[in-house]
Amino acid sequence: MKFVAVGEVVWDIFPARQVLGGAPINVAYHLAALGLPVGVITRVGNDELGRAALDRLAELGLPLAGVQRDPALPTGQVRVEFGADGEPVYDIVAPAAWDNIDPEQALAAAEEGDGKDGEDGFSLIFGTLAQRDPRSRQAIRRLAVAARYRYYDVNLRPPFTTRELVVESLEQADLVKVNGDELTQLGLWLGLSPMGKIEAGEGGLPPSAPREQLAAAIIARYRLQALVVTEGAAGAWVRTAEQTWAAAGEPVQVADTVGSGDAFFAALIAACRQKLPWPEILALANRRGAYVAGQPGATPEMPSL
Repeated sequence: MKFVAVGEVVWDIFPARQVLGGAPINVAYHLAALGLPVGVITRVGNDELGRAALDRLAELGLPLAGVQRDPALPTGQVRVEFGADGEPVYDIVAPAAWDNIDPEQALAAAEEGDGKDGEDGFSLIFGTLAQRDPRSRQAIRRLAVAARYRYYDVNLRPPFTTRELVVESLEQADLVKVNGDELTQLGLWLGLSPMGKIEAGEGGLPPSAPREQLAAAIIARYRLQALVVTEGAAGAWVRTAEQTWAAAGEPVQVADTVGSGDAFFAALIAACRQKLPWPEILALANRRGAYVAGQPGATPEMPSL
């Protein structure tokens, strides 16, 4: 089964360089590096950055069949700066070509290579940001209905990622990934954390009882198969309908954290496909996420880890 990543393609403009990025691109790259069949659905402008994006996607070994061209809107850009804590701060330029993904073209690209009756199918990987415009939102909704399985990375980017978009996405998802702050925000939005911010357990892992209960409540409300929570250097944990598992983080000298969560997500998806036990899935995902955090850029050459 093919894994289709849909959403934004952007040039991340750093103080000293520019790098092609966007969570869907990063996840697709890391899935391909793990040997899985991938498709990318996005849209670039008819401009110099758009042509450079197509060249870079080809260099990364990603298929171009699902990359649409927009005659009017520009290729996406994100200006990236880093705070005192080393975490990236994003200024996402709007509007952009990826706001205008065409639903019919998207479905055709996602289903390319299926059998006559679509028996092969595809798994969809999507986030919240690319749904900020109703045009791309419609395309993603159509893909979610057609997909056999749906992986959703909440990946909040205010002010574009609203409560409405997140709730609608949770209703479409099978497996959801959030970070610790996003879990707290979900609780507030959904009325599941009336006491406000929910603190992590000692060292971040294992989760405290309130955090675990919050995750369980979200799973029950949206009938998710799993909710995966990343806690930075502390590691990650997952809640299913039945149980919670946790795995400590990997030590790393951080170069920059851009793309590390996407590498984590790709490794998680690949390990889930192999039906590995959850502790092993989390350990593998932590390892690849930490490796990328130790490298400059979101799509470094990936060794076998």
